Amino acid sequence: MSFRNLPLAIDHERDKSTLFTPEIRAAIDKHIAKYPSEWRQSAVMPALTLVQDANGGWLTQALMDDIAVYLDMPPMSVYEVATFYGMYDLEPQGRHKVCVCNSISCMLQGSEELIEHVEHKYGVKPGETTADGRFTLKEVECLGACRDAPAVLLDKTYHEKLSPDALDKLIDDLE
Repeated sequence: MSFRNLPLAIDHERDKSTLFTPEIRAAIDKHIAKYPSEWRQSAVMPALTLVQDANGGWLTQALMDDIAVYLDMPPMSVYEVATFYGMYDLEPQGRHKVCVCNSISCMLQGSEELIEHVEHKYGVKPGETTADGRFTLKEVECLGACRDAPAVLLDKTYHEKLSPDALDKLIDDLE
C-alpha cells in the first residue's frame, strides 16, 4: 500500500459523530483529554490501537482516514505512524499474533532459532498466517525485554527466555 502522493489536507467537513461506535469514540476521547486541546493528534497511537482491535486486528485505509478526521490531522500523518510501528497491521491477520523480537539481544539469545522453528513446524514465514488462520508470525523490532531474551509477544502478553519447546507449548495452547 503506497501513500506517497496523497494530499496533506485536513478534512473538516465530515461529521465526527458518525465515525466509529460510541464506545470507540468515548475511548479515543479519554486519550484526547490527556493532551492540550490543540494537541489532540497526540492520541493517534491509542486511536489506531482501539480501531485496529475493533476491526479484527488490522487497519484499512478508510479506518485510518476516519482516525485522521476524528483527530483533526492529515491522513498522511496517520499513515506514517501506522506504517512505522510494527504493532499496526494493514492486512488481515490470524486470530492470534506471534511476534518474535529480532533485535540484537534477542538474536544473540536465539530468536532466529525460534523463527526457523516456527517456519518449519507450522509452515509460516514472518508476515504469513497459518493455513487455518490460527496465527500470524511477525518478526518485530525491539520488544524492550533485552535482559530476558529472546522475547515473544503473543497477542498482548510478553513471554521471555523462550526455547522452541516453550514457544510450541504457547502456540499449541492457542484456540
